[in-house]
Amino acid sequence: MLETKPTDSNPLLKVEGIVMTFGTIMAVNNVSFALQKGEVLGLIGENGSGKSTITSVIAGMQKAKSGKMQFKGKKWEPLSMIDALHRGVGMVVQESGTIPGITVAENIFLGETDRFCTKFGFLNKAKMNQEADDVMAQIGAKDVRGSMLTANLDFQTRKLIEIAKVIMKKPDVLIIDETTTALSQNGRKILYNIISAYKKANKAVIFISHDMDEILNVCTSLLVLRDGKYIRTFKKAEFDEDEIRTSMIGRELKGDYYRSDFTASRSQELALSLKNVSYKDRIQDVSIDVYKGEILGIGGLSHCGMHSLGKVMFGALKPDCGSVTRGNGNPVKDEASAMAQNIGYVSKDRDVESLVLQASVKDNIAIAGMNKYALGNFLILDNRENAYVDEQIKTLSIKCSSRNQLTSQLSGGNKQKVVFGKWVGRGSEVLILDCPTRGVDIGVKQAMYQLMMKLKAEGKSIIMISEEMPELIGMSDRLLIMKDGKVMKEFARSQSLSDADTIKYMI
Repeated sequence: MLETKPTDSNPLLKVEGIVMTFGTIMAVNNVSFALQKGEVLGLIGENGSGKSTITSVIAGMQKAKSGKMQFKGKKWEPLSMIDALHRGVGMVVQESGTIPGITVAENIFLGETDRFCTKFGFLNKAKMNQEADDVMAQIGAKDVRGSMLTANLDFQTRKLIEIAKVIMKKPDVLIIDETTTALSQNGRKILYNIISAYKKANKAVIFISHDMDEILNVCTSLLVLRDGKYIRTFKKAEFDEDEIRTSMIGRELKGDYYRSDFTASRSQELALSLKNVSYKDRIQDVSIDVYKGEILGIGGLSHCGMHSLGKVMFGALKPDCGSVTRGNGNPVKDEASAMAQNIGYVSKDRDVESLVLQASVKDNIAIAGMNKYALGNFLILDNRENAYVDEQIKTLSIKCSSRNQLTSQLSGGNKQKVVFGKWVGRGSEVLILDCPTRGVDIGVKQAMYQLMMKLKAEGKSIIMISEEMPELIGMSDRLLIMKDGKVMKEFARSQSLSDADTIKYMI
């Protein structure tokens, strides 16, 4: 049995011998640790290591098979996430946690609207909206108003609503599960300020992230999980990137992480072309040519327009003016015509736009690949469909109990592999990847980068949209920087190109 982290005498939260299983899969295996007042504990490990599972047990989302917990010296067995939040432990989940069809205020006060009712039973919306305005302003997001319809807000703004909803209850322990990857730079600053305030107030934070720079800057200690087991703890003075990575994956990373070549190589054959494309106030007269065998990087701050541009390329948004065409001149009118022309799209908002979480791994992969396994494009035979799905699971090393496992039960990295399998399996010749490594660990990132290089070598075209400049510089043949809906600068691939070269065109 692996040694567990020693518990201190009077911790804020104490976890002892927690075991959690999903069917035959051991998700958390006898994990113990203690969380002290004023501590920001980074919970790190590869996708599937048990991070989200053990925090979901602490936050009342699910019940452990065995083990025990204490909070403030008393037995801790929350009945639900709502129960845990009201009693002092709040969690901002990795998945989307807002309801799109209602307002910001209704999301924040979901289940609590009774307190805004008059004595005659009428809901005082003005009072509720004002209080929601105050809550959003308190966390530093005063532009988000209580009266706004949540469906009209982007992914990162919806995340801020989730954060506000938890912070409003002033929990003593705040759990943040892969939230920063969904936030803009301003959103991250808001969250870092909240974490800093928690530390100063002698409260505690459990912080899950795959961003190594972020982990090293934000956390006061790190706890490493691997395959559901406790591996070791790093105190601040012991932080060493190479040692941390090795402890996470149990081995040294072999082979190149980003590309090792610094020569931009591509065909002269056009794969996708945008001419004078504009969309609302998000995209302003953008023209881009993408070539076969090219990795085109597009970067900038979150609200620069690049995420909308990816959707326009795939036909998911119809531009107000301009055109999107394949290399042969055929127009991309909508998602159906994009798919018919072998264009694939991986959304930043994976769980809402790229996956059906309550469907199986099989159904999520198979739905886009009927052209590959159906006879005559309409007759589906189970054996052919199963073989097609199993090939993607094997090729991408998707960790699942079987092809029939619910996608919602997979880790973030394995969900992302399912999305890749959906588009790679059907033979997509143009892949639009919006934040493709969001919420995945370093080992999965390396595998995805290597897959991108393999696809490039096969003559496929990749448009990589990302807010992470190191991966754009490390992988792109060309790099476009966007600001205020416009392409501000193009950089050729170069060994000397750095973040500092790009920043002045982003801000």
